[in-house]
Amino acid sequence: MTESHEDVVANAQSARAEKRGPFARLSQFLREVVSELRKVVTPTRRELVTYTTVVLVFVIIMMAIVSGLDFVIGLLTGFVFGDGTFTWGS
Repeated sequence: MTESHEDVVANAQSARAEKRGPFARLSQFLREVVSELRKVVTPTRRELVTYTTVVLVFVIIMMAIVSGLDFVIGLLTGFVFGDGTFTWGS
């Protein structure tokens, strides 16, 4: 059974990674972090405002859904464990 080129390379890289010491692995990790950070693109002001608006609208919608569910569950528990009537307050 023969191994493909990709398998040979992957096996060699994993064997080499296992032989490295902790400082070499840390150094490799930090080099990869810096490499990835160089790929980051800073959004423009318009994009930032758009993203912020989308997040705020989403949070407001989720708050409304959770508040509505809380209110309905509160009414239902008052009905089940209370005097059998729906009450709007305490």
